[in-house]
Amino acid sequence: MTVVMKIDLVGPKRRGFALGLNEAAGYGGVALAAALSGWLASEFAARDVLVAAGAVISVCALVVSVLFVRDTAAHVALEQSRHERGGDTKPPQMRHAFADASYRVPALRACSQAGLVNNLNDALAWGIVPLFLAVNGASVAQVGLVAGVYPAVWGIGQVATGHWSDRVGRKPLIVAGMLVQAVALGLLAASGGAVLMATLCAVLLGVGTALVYPTLIAAISDTVSPVARAPVVGVYRFWRDSGYVVGGLVAGVVADVVDYAAAIAVVAGLTALSGLWVAYDVPGRRTGGRIAVGREHRQSA
Repeated sequence: MTVVMKIDLVGPKRRGFALGLNEAAGYGGVALAAALSGWLASEFAARDVLVAAGAVISVCALVVSVLFVRDTAAHVALEQSRHERGGDTKPPQMRHAFADASYRVPALRACSQAGLVNNLNDALAWGIVPLFLAVNGASVAQVGLVAGVYPAVWGIGQVATGHWSDRVGRKPLIVAGMLVQAVALGLLAASGGAVLMATLCAVLLGVGTALVYPTLIAAISDTVSPVARAPVVGVYRFWRDSGYVVGGLVAGVVADVVDYAAAIAVVAGLTALSGLWVAYDVPGRRTGGRIAVGREHRQSA
């Protein structure tokens, strides 16, 4: 909902930048929590750190939400009232939003599959890549270095890439990002587990993910009418986060049947195909107009 509310607040001209800030803050929080919890766990009982820190974070977030967060429904209503050619004034039914975002509307289905594949290779990065490095002789510290470089580059880079997508359009960044990820994974598969090469690949993978991650949600939001935004983004997030499950299963099965390098290579191929799918299915830079999701008549982007 923080993502949807930011989209409601900023309007179309700064949507990518706002989403880049949101995702950078989120993954910066992940990195900070990982560092602090690791340090605290080395000083105190790990279970106590988990319970106490989780409780403090939850309570603080609840207090901030209750006292400072204001609902953005009025912003949506205002934007909808200015929406070109009118359109529905109520959110679409869930079955319509799900069908449109999953398969019915080309631009939406392309973004949904790209989100799924992006998180598929993210699951690989967290699950298979550390094992791949370890069996090739990397130490725990070296594995930690590679694992840390990837989200650091990804998190910091999203501020710039989100802003960039507002200026040049969403499609070029999504296609480029998926292809950069594919190249990074291909090089990693061929690296033999060398730590220096793996670190460079982690940087490249982080750059590719930064290009894709905030831009996909911005592209979804560009395509639908304001009142349809929240349910359609929800469907997109369903498919995107399903990528963790699919990635774990695909990479795990291939690694068992062949080896870790083969699993990485397979995911690299899937990522490249996903980028080409976006290049085929998503229209170029928008010139105005949105899809009124859930209606039988839809105007072209």
